[in-house]
Amino acid sequence: MTIQDLYALSPELGMTGLALFLVLLDLVVRRKWALPLVAVIGMAVPLGFAISLWFDLDSSAGIVLDNSVLASTLEVDKFALFFKFLIIAATSVVVLASTGYARNFERFRAEYYSLMLFSAAGMMLLASAVELITIYVALELTALPIAALAAFNRDARSTESGMKFLILSAVSSAVLLYGMVMVYGLTGSTSLADVSARLHEIDLSLDAPFGSHALMFGVVLIIAGFGFKITSFPFQMWAPDVYEGSPTPVTAFLSVASKAAGFAVVLRVFYTAFDTLSEWGMVFAVLAALSMSIGNLIAIRQDNIKRLLAYSTIAHAGYLMVGVAAIARAADGGSSGPSGVLFYIGGYAATNLAAFTVVIAVSERIGSDAIDDFAGMAVRSPYLAGVLAFAMVSLIGLPPAVGFVTKVYIFGSAVETNLEWLAIVGVMNSVVSAYYYLRVVKVMYLSPPASREPIGPGMPLRLAVFAAFAGTAFFGVYPAPLLRLAAAAADVLTA
Repeated sequence: MTIQDLYALSPELGMTGLALFLVLLDLVVRRKWALPLVAVIGMAVPLGFAISLWFDLDSSAGIVLDNSVLASTLEVDKFALFFKFLIIAATSVVVLASTGYARNFERFRAEYYSLMLFSAAGMMLLASAVELITIYVALELTALPIAALAAFNRDARSTESGMKFLILSAVSSAVLLYGMVMVYGLTGSTSLADVSARLHEIDLSLDAPFGSHALMFGVVLIIAGFGFKITSFPFQMWAPDVYEGSPTPVTAFLSVASKAAGFAVVLRVFYTAFDTLSEWGMVFAVLAALSMSIGNLIAIRQDNIKRLLAYSTIAHAGYLMVGVAAIARAADGGSSGPSGVLFYIGGYAATNLAAFTVVIAVSERIGSDAIDDFAGMAVRSPYLAGVLAFAMVSLIGLPPAVGFVTKVYIFGSAVETNLEWLAIVGVMNSVVSAYYYLRVVKVMYLSPPASREPIGPGMPLRLAVFAAFAGTAFFGVYPAPLLRLAAAAADVLTA
């Protein structure tokens, strides 16, 4: 392995090194409150490497890794670096938000933060992977620490959520691997670029869907495997129970960072390897409509705010797949679908983190995740109630929050590619979602509080809430910086 290889992997190596350092630091430091502080400050190292790589890119082609052990397996380009920035930012916010909650497992704080950082390293690697075996290994590096984190409370619900995630993740990985094997058997390569080139050369049948029944079977299995990772219908069955039973900071991490990494690999695989096929676009369009509709309709009946946000996550996976479907329908690659998806992921990450950081602060104090127990929160903590209300407005897609701009772009990409029906379904679902999002706002502002005792989170959690809220508000009023970053990253796929 050369110096160039190490430099290309420096963000992942920095994140992994930080995780190992925390475990060693735990052996010699008595003041465990210092661990999250070291973790947040230490994430400046992988962030600095990622920024350095961004400015070292001479073109959208990325850093060339010819004649190295990483050739044809990883691509260091602006698309990958966009997701690395996002994952580092989301992980930093979640670590800050975990400082109070981590007292529930005082003896295992270092392991908790380290597992989160190991999973983040896997997600960052996943964004760069351009080879099927590498993608599979990165997925497992991402999923296995999350399974342990989901069970970290070590009570009945937490253990159940960890087991469900572990078992269903293993099943989805097996399905995904089977699909990859089918594609390899047809094309003779595991490199995404070589798969695309081989599909251009193969004489595909005009009568068979996807040009070949074997290829169709492989692509469908790959979609099913990735569907679990992005909580798409009908592969979302694990999300509500896992979200409810997991520690709340882990739920926030899972809903933002994991989803971002999942869509990164979906875009990379389907836009790079299966660019000659258009049928997968309609598959994603149908899944988008079903995910939006099922997620929003079932969320209406939820009484637990974590389960409500779990079904909200399923619905937002549907909104994101609108942009993925638009990519496939763009014959000349001129659709705003890729940049729209990346922009939506960035805005959704800020919004969902704003919602979850408030939920962490409130549920930590009142000891409940029931929506009705948020009654009168505007009296007990006007700041937290205001941030959560603003996050709900953003999740609906109303101005001036960033959720409004992201939905304009994602639905606009559908209209550009003659998927008007899908945009209409999305708008209708946004209207439906207003019912259950505004129900939370109603409870906080109009229901009488059970107690008037103020809720004041600690300084690290306050910083996490403010950071997420600032992103949601700033990019809603001035989305240009995030749009430019998303467009630069998306140009890698369309080049």
